[in-house]
Amino acid sequence: MKTIFQKIIDNELPCDKVFENDRIIAFKDIAPQAPVHILIVPKKAIANISQATSEDKELLGEILLVASDLAKKFGIESGFRLLTNNGETAGQTVFHLHFHLLGGKRLGPLG
Repeated sequence: MKTIFQKIIDNELPCDKVFENDRIIAFKDIAPQAPVHILIVPKKAIANISQATSEDKELLGEILLVASDLAKKFGIESGFRLLTNNGETAGQTVFHLHFHLLGGKRLGPLG
């Protein structure tokens, strides 16, 4: 069964897209936890960071560069958080690798 992110990638569900190229899509989170909350999703179906392989290192590096560019675009480059949840016990609910770019306010400690 397709994840919600795969449906977004396949244009089966709408999103508030802020970036897209042939390997990555980024869009605003529908339940933001900060003034800026963007999801950065590789188009390649990888369940989570533990499932990434050495073949994915270029893609993972590109995701970091996209995150940096989006932080600049949204005016949060001086302070932001980039995180991913790996597995159910870490809070992962959609099993398609994705990164949360959060900023626009003072972010408290995790945990």
